[in-house]
Amino acid sequence: MKYTAGIDVGSTYTKAALMSLDGELLATGIRQTGFRLVEAAEEALTQALAEAELSRDDLAYVASTGYGRNQIPFRDVQATDLTAGAWGSRWFYPGTRTVLDVGGQTMKAMRLGDTGKVQSFRLNDKCAAGTGAFLEKTARYLGYGIQEIGPLVEYAKDPVPISGVCAVFAESEVINHVSNGAQPADIMHGAMESLIERSVRLMKRVQMEPEFTLMGGIMRFPTMVRVMREHLGDQVNVPPEHQVQFTAAIGAAILARRRMEKLAA
Repeated sequence: MKYTAGIDVGSTYTKAALMSLDGELLATGIRQTGFRLVEAAEEALTQALAEAELSRDDLAYVASTGYGRNQIPFRDVQATDLTAGAWGSRWFYPGTRTVLDVGGQTMKAMRLGDTGKVQSFRLNDKCAAGTGAFLEKTARYLGYGIQEIGPLVEYAKDPVPISGVCAVFAESEVINHVSNGAQPADIMHGAMESLIERSVRLMKRVQMEPEFTLMGGIMRFPTMVRVMREHLGDQVNVPPEHQVQFTAAIGAAILARRRMEKLAA
């Protein structure tokens, strides 16, 4: 039996997903992207193949997506991260109509049609205040690593507002809150609230409608999802914590299978 692979070369992490031809997710792999994009893609794919106990010879088709998709020499086809994100979201939740993808360097909102085709989209790729990098930088300033953000915000009691529309101004607010004696958990929660407010504004610009599906590594944090649900209501889907980062890679693997089927036909 042959399989397909999706490689999502993101600005922060590179993800790989392996799928069978009947649409079953077999394994995933992840590596920090760094500046060696091809090496990161190779390592993520190798990790996924090892988990599935497969070899490169078992792959029938490989699709790449993400900002570094053009750099992957072993790809058979490439897809935009919007298209891959849409297909991955619909694989998890077929009723998805609006997708929010918060990555390390960009935030994307898109509205899908009945067939899953992207009908409208907006990007926030000009300012770090609307991306996961803002949360990571805030955590670093407070003395915490990115893996500690989730547990930290769970201890928040009185979140402080961070209203800066620019990452530089928002960072100044963080510094002021620290000097005024605010607790790190409350500052971190305030930064997360700020990111969510920007997310909702971006979704409104695509004329969002339920069901909503959230994707991206930031959605691993339960507090992020809980506050998003407070803004959007109950029709908010989030893939399982260990798979939410792989949504676009899964979408790319699905597109690889569809492309292969078209060529065979």
